[in-house]
Amino acid sequence: MDIEKEIGLIKERNRKVEADKAWEISWTRRLFITAVIYIIAGVWLVLIHEAYSWLKAFVPAVGYLFSTFSLPILKSWWSKAPEKNPRVAVWDLIKSKMKF
Repeated sequence: MDIEKEIGLIKERNRKVEADKAWEISWTRRLFITAVIYIIAGVWLVLIHEAYSWLKAFVPAVGYLFSTFSLPILKSWWSKAPEKNPRVAVWDLIKSKMKF
């Protein structure tokens, strides 16, 4: 395969990866998942004859939505350099005490 064709394939792959990344963090995706959670929880609560079913269905839906707000913060903490990240130090300590 010639180099220009390989570069073209790599660029096409990169476009797909960027589109997937954009979808993963999009508000469209977050709101769609929130709506699906609300509907499923609401239907379940109605089926089990829970009082205020549709009001209570907001709890898991809003919980999911709030959890997506914390993800960028957690990602930046998680992706710190290993020497600055306490999770790596803890894991190294665990590995040193156990034989893997």
